[in-house]
Amino acid sequence: MNQRLDQLTEALRERNLDSMFMTSKDNVFYYSGLYAEAHERLIAVYVDTNGRQAIVAPALEMEDIRRTSWQNDIITYFDHEDPWDKIKIWLTSTGELPKHLAIEEDHLNVSRYQNILNLTQASDVYHGQQLLNQIRVIKDESELKALQEAARYADFAIETAVHHIQPGKTELEIIAEVEYALKQKGIRDMSFSTLVLSGEKTASPHGTPSTKPIENGDFVLMDLGVVYNGYCSDITRTVAVGNITNEQQAVYQTVLEAEKRAIETCQLGTPLGEIDRAARSTIDDAGYGDYFTHRIGHGIGIDVHEFPSMASNNQNPLQAGMTFTIEPGIYQPNVGGVRIEDDIYMTEDGPLVLTQYPKDLQIIS
Repeated sequence: MNQRLDQLTEALRERNLDSMFMTSKDNVFYYSGLYAEAHERLIAVYVDTNGRQAIVAPALEMEDIRRTSWQNDIITYFDHEDPWDKIKIWLTSTGELPKHLAIEEDHLNVSRYQNILNLTQASDVYHGQQLLNQIRVIKDESELKALQEAARYADFAIETAVHHIQPGKTELEIIAEVEYALKQKGIRDMSFSTLVLSGEKTASPHGTPSTKPIENGDFVLMDLGVVYNGYCSDITRTVAVGNITNEQQAVYQTVLEAEKRAIETCQLGTPLGEIDRAARSTIDDAGYGDYFTHRIGHGIGIDVHEFPSMASNNQNPLQAGMTFTIEPGIYQPNVGGVRIEDDIYMTEDGPLVLTQYPKDLQIIS
């Protein structure tokens, strides 16, 4: 953690900022090691270029903080106390109030923004989201190990789902089997609500699972991920049940080829938008361009959706250490859809695919 805090401090100096106040669960975890759900309470990390570093948390989190590697100041408060008063007392007792304070502008509500203004000697605060994104976008070796384990459990989850798919089983029954098996393996949290869709419902990229039974001729789309040591995975596989049409097979093969081409395009220095365009051109050429309705992927790490966005207009270059998803799809209303998604870690030698569950079309009889 000290290395990360030092990196942040240096980045602040380079931008003529004197401090950073972070309130998101992700950045609190990244810089302090505390993985906690704040709910309505304030949990934050403060860092400045004068060497002051503090974590702010409810008193009920104290034991969890002690189990982290955090070695700097701790500001705790009880529910009847105002945490902002305690922060200001700490700041004034250890030095001056900050003059150029950066925040996570995408995370703050108006109430907290007003309280933060009260902590500064200026009439405004500075946007620090991009600075934090640029630091976290490059994963170190310890992060890669956590991401690899999260991907391994995602593969296991898909394997479990496929094992239980059969006509008559409902979407929610499949989800129950998957999450029960993961709990038995020691996985507490999913990256997001597990998605199992079948039949025409697969035409909705983010549909809602229900008690709909799986039928012969259905595609079954499974989108899920797990949290392992604070890091997320995200995988999608689509399988077929019983007899499917030649058109369904063509759609599947198009998506598979689009994903293959996107992964092959992942080379150091390649503009991120070019990866999207590689997959999109494959789907366009097959005549399904109108049915690919989202970007090719997103960054992944502590948050399942994080910087960078892998949209077609992103000109930022691909760098070693980036981790992201590749997830082309075709979604035909009133017909059905196919998506195939993998987690990718970019190495100096090319893309490393973390999720390994097979992608050739499986037809469950």
